Amino acid sequence: MTGGFRSRHRGETHVFDDLKTLLACASPRRSGDELAGVAADSAARRVAARMALADVPLQRFLDEPLIPYEDDEVTRLILDSHDAAAFAAVASLTVGELRESLMSWEADADRLAALAPGLTPEMVAAVSKLCGNGDLIAIAAKCRVVTGFRSTIGLPGRLSSRLQPNDPTDDPMAIAAGTLDGLLFGMGDAVIGINPATDNVEACIRLLTMLDELRLKFEVPTQSCVLSHVTTSIQAIEQGAPLDLVFQSIAGTEAANAGFGVTLALLGEAQEAALSLKRGTVGSNVMYFETGQGAALSAEAHHGLDQQTVEARAYAVARAFSPLLVNTVVGFIGPEYLYDAKEIIRAGLEDHFCAKLLGVPMGCDVCYTNHAEADQDDMDDLALLLAAANVNFLIAVPGADDIMLNYQSLSHHDVMRLRHLLGRRPAPEFEAWLARMGLLDESGRVPPLPGSAPAVTRLIGQGARA
Repeated sequence: MTGGFRSRHRGETHVFDDLKTLLACASPRRSGDELAGVAADSAARRVAARMALADVPLQRFLDEPLIPYEDDEVTRLILDSHDAAAFAAVASLTVGELRESLMSWEADADRLAALAPGLTPEMVAAVSKLCGNGDLIAIAAKCRVVTGFRSTIGLPGRLSSRLQPNDPTDDPMAIAAGTLDGLLFGMGDAVIGINPATDNVEACIRLLTMLDELRLKFEVPTQSCVLSHVTTSIQAIEQGAPLDLVFQSIAGTEAANAGFGVTLALLGEAQEAALSLKRGTVGSNVMYFETGQGAALSAEAHHGLDQQTVEARAYAVARAFSPLLVNTVVGFIGPEYLYDAKEIIRAGLEDHFCAKLLGVPMGCDVCYTNHAEADQDDMDDLALLLAAANVNFLIAVPGADDIMLNYQSLSHHDVMRLRHLLGRRPAPEFEAWLARMGLLDESGRVPPLPGSAPAVTRLIGQGARA
């Protein structure tokens, strides 16, 4: 079944030439789609596109790839790995009917997990375009994606965090100090992750070794990662570095991934190298991926797709490698792609929704750049909404200000506030460590002023001697 789409709204007939155009016009307004020239030119046309999209059979996304199969290895991955048996449960539905089913189903994480292999990124992106923000939260909150390495991420009632102690000179002492500061606030159960100022093998090994020595000294049940290019990580492994997770930024098209210097084959090689080290204790998820709306467009590799749909395709890449962690850096790329707080908040909720429906362990860097029309209050709003949606983890930066990458994120206090407010706890192995270290109060929480915990002076003293 091929051909265009028509929808009549308020006496006007709107025509959409193909599925790609229909999806783009149905997307909520955002600066990146306008920059690419694919956005609807009016609110009326946007509504008409959503009306037409609601009636599209899910099967059509399998019959009509948005990027030709022979032109793109991500398309081939999506179609070749599609689970027809899992899809059978919804194969007769339209996009609108799938949305209604997801909204009406009981909160059954097992049912949604069984469905995930049968859904494609394009299907879940289409459903997201018919959802309000509250719908995105309500549906995503039903999904559960659990992964493990030394700590278990994604369990019910938990909110994990990535501790991000970056330094503009990669000074190991400064990074170690930032790490200890974050640990006192209960941060780092998802990962202690450093964005290196210099991406070379020597710097990567030096930072990995420092983090591993700190982890071993304090017996912290977490994992570390230096967010170097995947080829740097492979070389570090070959040289005997104590590497836990392999990191890589990824996107939703072969051409965009080529811009990052990666292929699916290279990611597979890195996964095998990390698995060969057998460093995990509670699981063997060894990959860490980062994504973000606008990445493909900024590389001129979006193939005419709207940025939210092409972003969802990145989650198929992630899913293929069973990662421990994935996060969208939702406001990092800039206002050319997400102009203001309204667009950033919407994009964060969309990314989390689509990833979780696809079975991807999604977290978020709730962030913005200083030339966007957003501020820290907006980040507080998005963080609270994502926590309500059961996001797997959030990124925490000392003071919410990353002095190496020059952007604004969440602080340790922000994540701790969410845990207190919503009754969320760290990963169980990490929580037990906090208790052993005397970093929890009588109610079993990190106190609002961690400096009051009895073990703080001892921990800082040991860290200084380390």
